[in-house]
Amino acid sequence: MPPLLAGLAIAVLLSMSAAVCHADPFYSPPAPGDEDPRFSGDIELGYTRLSGNTDSQSLISKGTLTWLQDRWTHRLRGEIRNVSRDDDTSAEQYLAAWRERYDFNGPHYLFGFARWEKDRFSGYDQQLTAIGGYGRQVLDNDTHQLSLEMGPGYRRDSITDTNEVENQAVAYGALDYEWAFSPNATLAQEFSMEGTQDNVTTRSLSSLTAKLNSKLALRLSHEIKRNSQPPADTDSRQDLTTSASILYSWE
Repeated sequence: MPPLLAGLAIAVLLSMSAAVCHADPFYSPPAPGDEDPRFSGDIELGYTRLSGNTDSQSLISKGTLTWLQDRWTHRLRGEIRNVSRDDDTSAEQYLAAWRERYDFNGPHYLFGFARWEKDRFSGYDQQLTAIGGYGRQVLDNDTHQLSLEMGPGYRRDSITDTNEVENQAVAYGALDYEWAFSPNATLAQEFSMEGTQDNVTTRSLSSLTAKLNSKLALRLSHEIKRNSQPPADTDSRQDLTTSASILYSWE
């Protein structure tokens, strides 16, 4: 199935599976509130197409599904990115992740997640990461949300050109900040760092989300992923993605 059709199919399936626009943290789900719904989720879809002297198209599709169980927060996340120009693909990325959070009394929590990634132009055929550790909810009010977390982990890298498999220990740290500066608009900054003996991978996602109604929102985002020492034949150490997309949320 072509990547564009696959992305649209996933968007439809996610919207059928289970909507007020909650934050969509890249790394740490927020602590559940007393009145939060047991099940919630969102789907984000951005698509552009240019034709004429240049024929290009790009697709970004993201989806999350969250459910609460006592002090547990469970979250499933998926992403697809595809960019082509004059029938040549210049970006093709897939991601799936499962995340758990257990809240104690007060601002402390434990977390764990497993993440699978496939990026055609990263130098890796695929990467599988598992990380767990301790988190702290530093700010938790109607205007500001800030959580910090850290912990150890493991990553399995499959190198594209050599077919080698590398198993590495990972040191992880992350933050997730959200500022609801108006009843209908939120500014968020999410950042993580994963260090191994060979390289350091950093991820940053800055986003501005404005509600259009109770279920739809417009999101502008800028995402940076950087690998300090990628495989030898990789063209660039850094990927930049700037997008405008529609966000649909349900609960």
